[in-house]
Amino acid sequence: MRKTIAIVGAGPGGLTLARVLQAHGVAATIYESEASAGTRAQGGLLDLHEETGQVALRAAGLYDEFLTLVRPGEDAKRVVDRHGTVLFDRPGDPGSARPEVDRGELRRLLVDALAPGTIRWGHKLASVRHRAGGGYDLAFADGSGARADLVVGADGAWSRVRPLLTPATPRYSGTCFIEIALAAGGRNRRDHRASVAAIGGGTLMAVAPGRGIIAHRDADGGVRGYVALNKPEEWVRSIDFGDPSAGLRRLADEFDGWSPLLTAFVTHSDAEPWLRPIYALPVGLTWDRVPGATLVGDAAHLMSPFAGEGANLALYDGADLAAKLVEHPDPEAALTAYEERLFKRGADAADRSARNLEIFFGEETPRSVATLFGRPS
Repeated sequence: MRKTIAIVGAGPGGLTLARVLQAHGVAATIYESEASAGTRAQGGLLDLHEETGQVALRAAGLYDEFLTLVRPGEDAKRVVDRHGTVLFDRPGDPGSARPEVDRGELRRLLVDALAPGTIRWGHKLASVRHRAGGGYDLAFADGSGARADLVVGADGAWSRVRPLLTPATPRYSGTCFIEIALAAGGRNRRDHRASVAAIGGGTLMAVAPGRGIIAHRDADGGVRGYVALNKPEEWVRSIDFGDPSAGLRRLADEFDGWSPLLTAFVTHSDAEPWLRPIYALPVGLTWDRVPGATLVGDAAHLMSPFAGEGANLALYDGADLAAKLVEHPDPEAALTAYEERLFKRGADAADRSARNLEIFFGEETPRSVATLFGRPS
């Protein structure tokens, strides 16, 4: 393919797309707003699914290297009520078909697999415009620009590329997360051994209608997780964590009557309490074919994390789009074939994610969550 390809965003979808294209001798350039691969933490653990994420890594030729990063047994799950009573407890399976990996390590694997210079760090997209003669002009916040025949939006929830294809925007789900942590080796970590032990071997989910505390162990012995609250947008806009200690106390008030073993994760958190409202695109979102442009990952099908599909689908989207571009001599035929499959898998996962969000924080929780994890996979 002799077309120039611009990928906006160095997340899992964009990185996988570029890697698979390069493996087939097709060049692409990634434009990423972050200054470097180490600008920010990438979050906690991610389980790679056989039918999506693992397929993508095989296509990228990185599956064997991925296996060296796997955290065996980290798929353990424990569901408790607000008193700490265990309702479901599944130990980790070292041979799990959905092995866990640290998101940061997975991203490093993908970044390091690309040809030098593939990623243009510090290039925040300001605008993208269709050229009259075909292709696109990209303008970046630093004043630089680029041209491309094909543009792929891999730039997440608030994609700057998405408006080329659809006016749809993410909607607030009614649930927000606030990050919490107990640093490895810190005083809080030492003083709350009983709370850490209550996590079990993997992830602890303490849930009640409209709220929850979810935590998992890090490889270094620390604890990372988040508080989840069902709150209106007005509350989200008004909350101020300028004073972290006061903010944590306010959060702890939301869990009045809960076991101290659980609230300790909130009251003694070492993390900056970042507020992360959960947004989602409309389930079943589609768009008409727009020449030379498409989306992957959250830019195409943003959903809540409660189906565990976001990063897996992003990886698969990238690999699938690359395969279609390699297979079809006509780029438009490639994009059409890709989007037909994208719409179907995105709708299925988004629908499941929306239903699971209600299961987690609806009126039937925590029993509904214990039942969800107790179902055969």
